[in-house]
Parts: sequence; C-alpha cells; structure tokens
Amino acid sequence: MKTFHILPLDNSLNAALSNKINQKTKPFGALGKLEALAFQTGQIQQSLTPQLNKPNLLVFAGDHGITKSNVSPYPQCVTAQMVLNFLQGGAAINIFARQMHIDLRIIDAGVNHIFASHPYLIDAKIAMGTANFLYQPAMTLDQCDQAITVGAALAKEELDAGCNIMGFGEMGIGNTSSASTLMSILCGIPIEQCVGRGTGLDDAGLTHKTSILKQAIAHHALDGRDAIQALATFGGFEIAMMAGAMLAAAEQKAILLIDGFIASAALLVVYKMQPNVLDYCVFTHCSKEQAHRQLLTCLHVTTLLDLDLRLGEGTGTALAYPLVQAAVNFLNEMASFESASVSHALDAESPV
Repeated sequence: MKTFHILPLDNSLNAALSNKINQKTKPFGALGKLEALAFQTGQIQQSLTPQLNKPNLLVFAGDHGITKSNVSPYPQCVTAQMVLNFLQGGAAINIFARQMHIDLRIIDAGVNHIFASHPYLIDAKIAMGTANFLYQPAMTLDQCDQAITVGAALAKEELDAGCNIMGFGEMGIGNTSSASTLMSILCGIPIEQCVGRGTGLDDAGLTHKTSILKQAIAHHALDGRDAIQALATFGGFEIAMMAGAMLAAAEQKAILLIDGFIASAALLVVYKMQPNVLDYCVFTHCSKEQAHRQLLTCLHVTTLLDLDLRLGEGTGTALAYPLVQAAVNFLNEMASFESASVSHALDAESPV
C-alpha cells in the first residue's frame, strides 16, 4: 500500500489568527464554534484570509456480505436502487448538494449490481460486494489495499483540479454492522455499546444483529492495533475507499468534512494509521445512530450540528458546509474594532 504522510498543522500563524479573530467587532468568543472553525481553516491553509474552492462530496457505495445474516431490515438490492436514485438526482444528498453548490461524485466501490454507463457514475468496483465476515474476512488484504489506493486517486483527482474542501458520504445496506465492529475492535469497546438500529431494526432485530457481530468478532479474534487488518476483516469496499480518499485529502492539506457514523468509522481507521488526520477534520454532525456519540468521544472531537440525522449519504456534510463558509467569511469580511472605530470595551451585555 502507498505510504501516506499527514503532517501536523503549522502553528506559525496561530498568534496572528487568534488576534485577527479577537479584534473583530464582537465580544470575545461570541461567535463560539465558528471562531474555532475560522482558526482551524486558517491553520490548515496557513493563511489569514483562507478561501474555500470547489467544494466536493464523494459518495462511495458498496454491498456487504454480512446482510446474508439478516442484520438489516432492508434487502441488499436497496444499495443499487439508491445509487440509481442518486444518479437520477432524487435523493436527499442530491437536494442538499445542489442547494449548497457542492459538486457531487457517485462512486461504485463494490455494489452487487452491474450499472449501465452513466455520466455521473464513477465505476471503481472492486468486487460484487464483500464476503460475509461472520465466516471469513470481508475482503482480502489485496482488495483492501486496492480500495484504499483507488479512493486516494479519486480524491487526488479532485484536489488537483482545485478542490480544497472535501466531504465524504456512503451508501451500503449492512454498513452499520461494519462500522460497529470496526469501532469495537479499534476502540476496545464491547460490541453491545457499538451496535445501533441502522435502517430501523426493532428490538428483536437489534438483539440478533448484536449476537451476529459478537460471534464474528470472536471468530476472527483480531489484534485491535492493526487497523488495516480490521478494515479488511470487517469493513466494506466503500469504507475502505473512503478511508483512502481521506488519507489523500489530508495529505494534501484539504479540509475534510466528516459525516455520520459510517464516515466516522472510516476516519477512525485513518486516525489509527495517521493520527494527525484529526487536524484537518471538521465533524459535521452527531448521528442519531447510538454509537456515533461514543465514537466521537473516543476521538475527542465535537460536531457542528446535532439534528438527529441518521441517513448517511454525506447529508450532514452538505448541511454543515454553509457554517464553514460563514466562519471563513467573518474572518475575511467582518470589520475590526480599529477599522470600524468601535471601542474595545465590549462584553456579552454591551450594545455594539
């Protein structure tokens, strides 16, 4: 596998960025998380006037063999049906991406379906879905390496074309099972705390899903320190490809917009390989999938939004993008105390 090198952020502009933010015409800290976001964006770009160029969202789709063990209320064919919906422009992510003027890319990483050629579909299929990880690894190490490499290449293509802020989404019936097992293995958390209802399991279905994943973890008995082996054993082609795209984007110092539970699980794999990746990440929302909040805690990160979303597709990244725009815009355009001839003696109760 290609070796990635994600550098820590350069701190040389920290004092100047903080001063610029604090000299805006507002009480100290009054813009809350937007101030931290403006600071992070300036750090990443090493600029006091950062810019957002060609925002892009990569949505990776793949099928999962674990669905044969009845861990989802939806049949596997829904993955392909939803990809077709993406291509026809009818899904939530299509609506939100259009509204936010974000370029959308739909990538077949490993859907169990042969799609006709389509101008909006990127054919990067590794195989017709993964194997059932209850009995064998979801993919071979070679397949995992291929998925990571392809994902990195797809991201690099967008970055080379001028994109400097990239979101990540996914579609794959059964992929909450992959995300749950990856979280359990890589965070050392009992699987019972990592399993949620996914696309809508009832209590009996949730109990069954938990039992299946617990059996799979016991069967493979992995060392949680080997992120790539965990990814190959329990992941999906879309998760591995997304991880590769995240690695390439952070390596080229782009801003990474991380969606919900599945995207955060992909990021967890990347974090175990390259911890500096967190410097480049904006965690857009906290999913209603119950384990996501705990996964965010394990990563020691907070999110911009908490809207009870649990759709995937990158919807949270599209909805949060205007907040990143707002952070950059206030940093670049808001008057300073000096330029506006406003007294510095402001506090939360002082009229401006």
